[in-house]
Amino acid sequence: MTTAQTTELDVQPTPLALLLLGREADPKSERGVECPGDLPSPSDPDLVERARAAKEKLGDKVFVLGHHYQRDEVIQFADVTGDSFKLARDAAARPEAEYIVFCGVHFMAESADILTSDDQKVVLPDLAAGCSMADMATAEQVAECWDVLTEAGIAEQVVPVSYMNSSADIKAFTGKHGGTICTSSNAQRALEWAFEQGEPNSTKVLFLPDQHLGRNTAVRDMGMTLEDCVLYNPHKPNGGLTAEQLRDAKMILWRGHCSVHGRFSLESVRDVRERIPGVNVLVHPECKNEVVVAADYVGSTEYIIKALEAAPAGSKWAIGTELNLVRRLANRFAPEGKEIVFLDKTVCFCSTMNRIDLPHLVWTLESLAEGNLVNRIEVDKETEAFAKLALERMLALP
Repeated sequence: MTTAQTTELDVQPTPLALLLLGREADPKSERGVECPGDLPSPSDPDLVERARAAKEKLGDKVFVLGHHYQRDEVIQFADVTGDSFKLARDAAARPEAEYIVFCGVHFMAESADILTSDDQKVVLPDLAAGCSMADMATAEQVAECWDVLTEAGIAEQVVPVSYMNSSADIKAFTGKHGGTICTSSNAQRALEWAFEQGEPNSTKVLFLPDQHLGRNTAVRDMGMTLEDCVLYNPHKPNGGLTAEQLRDAKMILWRGHCSVHGRFSLESVRDVRERIPGVNVLVHPECKNEVVVAADYVGSTEYIIKALEAAPAGSKWAIGTELNLVRRLANRFAPEGKEIVFLDKTVCFCSTMNRIDLPHLVWTLESLAEGNLVNRIEVDKETEAFAKLALERMLALP
């Protein structure tokens, strides 16, 4: 055979290979809340006993916080569960706990450090557990945005409102410039407060870093139009906007989003309605506007949980939020005959949230039990002061 000749191999790609390449589909897979196929045990069974032993040895010195999106193997060791702000406040209410182990992501641990006392030490079991949304707005980018607003002659009219899902640096920027923080539960009240800070019809809001929560709150809850909102892209000169567009806007939305909630589409909603007649579609406000418009119910993580608690037996629900929580709720309410499925066809965990697994938690607890402080999250004092100012403004909202 010469080098110019080729050999034909009778090798056919497997169905799995084609599926991974996006060239085939499996209509029976990834429906509901379970991944297809047999999955290995999440952790070594010995780790469960090790975690229990270390936590028992630490006693009241440790307080473990578990975000709703954490995997079950971690949640079982949480002293409290909830969303990011609730957990940070729970930590602050436990001054006797020397160690706050935050099973969540980096910005959540920062918020806990800001709200807890100097004597308490906040620990994140895996420092790589970040948040793609929070990372979409850096301090340098936001400072440059403020320069753009200043050059457009509107900075004095702009009140920043930053979502809780932001870094301590962004929270500090917000506090320094007279703004407030919001959660998905109180975003409307935060925006109402912001618009009350200046002259009527002239005040504008810079909403960071989740464009979808900002847009949905402004349009769905406050009666603004999509035309009242402009999208600032930090990767384009002047945010990709003209001075006139900035001056005409009421809401200046930062180009950021949640990698999980951003996956849900209008097609997802249509598909689940076709597959499950009579289904109720319930989504988080971090979803795209067209998804929120097409849904039956929209609300925060806590709202979603309460809605399912109050739902009648036998009702059917498609939930647009992180899969760990959806699967936990499906199992919880199955005995009541409530059918709960994940909204999208494709199973999607929060990849960074899932970095907090049982091995990392065991290592953390055992290290603390041995007197070794690991993975401490500590916000510098100046940043903490301005960030706390923004958080206190939110806490003062009626």
